[in-house]
Amino acid sequence: MDRQEALKLYKSTQKNPQALYRFANDLRKKHFGNKVELCSIINAKSGNCKENCKFCAQSAHYKGNALVYPLVATDKMLNAAKNAAVHKAHGFGIVTSGDCIDGTKELPQICDAIRSIKEQGIINPDASLGRLTRDMARKLKEAGLVRYHHNLETSRNFFPKICTTHSYEDRIQTIKIAKETGFEVCCGGLFGLGETVEDRIDFAFTLKELDVDSVPLNFLIPIPGTPLENIKPLSTDEILMTVAIFRVILPDKHIKVCGGRELNLKERQKDIFSAGASGMMVGGYLTQGGNPPEEDLKMLKELGLEP
Repeated sequence: MDRQEALKLYKSTQKNPQALYRFANDLRKKHFGNKVELCSIINAKSGNCKENCKFCAQSAHYKGNALVYPLVATDKMLNAAKNAAVHKAHGFGIVTSGDCIDGTKELPQICDAIRSIKEQGIINPDASLGRLTRDMARKLKEAGLVRYHHNLETSRNFFPKICTTHSYEDRIQTIKIAKETGFEVCCGGLFGLGETVEDRIDFAFTLKELDVDSVPLNFLIPIPGTPLENIKPLSTDEILMTVAIFRVILPDKHIKVCGGRELNLKERQKDIFSAGASGMMVGGYLTQGGNPPEEDLKMLKELGLEP
């Protein structure tokens, strides 16, 4: 399926999205059966980010509501990883704010945490640390990192409308370094920024061309104090159709619904799976809380799905 075919499919099912959901759900079952991949994160370093992403509570350019603190202690990361494992998460991500971590002070501590998590053998250590150099990637690999997460956020054409302090190509370069190093790569984006359907489909094909392993789909939580605080939210069916068209374009990749799931979907959260999702984030997000993990696990059990 090429871009035009995907766009035609999307638009032809807008009045009857159930047809698209059924197609996407069949693809999910074909590639993943009743298995669902769960992930969890810790906001290991928060706020005071010099980047100007218009949606972000952690940007120092705006008056968002994020807490500001330096890199947390190793034992706090390890305890959070143990808690994520208890709640059936497959991967645990150490996430830091900013363009890039300090390779002298922060990287060694993060590598120590990754080694400790790896030694426990209870969950895969993942990380989202911003821009990567090859030397940083090598040290993370040696420490035992399994998966690197770095979102592109949106299409190449729309990206300059949401961020101007770094380029789309900067992000793609980090993804390429992560792949060259041998990491699994988690790369997705954020929807409801004002982008078009065409942007969403172009974005999906960019991820297909990069051959990423896991695709987290986030849906905007408007943060007071940021430029997008008053943007009109996507409808429930727009969200579910986005999930579905990503499944159609990326049939054998993990499509996960992450940030904004609870706020935007409310009582229709369970429908992400019948729309093609094969995973979700549990335990909350960077600056916003989420469902109690027990509630999400109960939902999966009722749907006949297994973490």
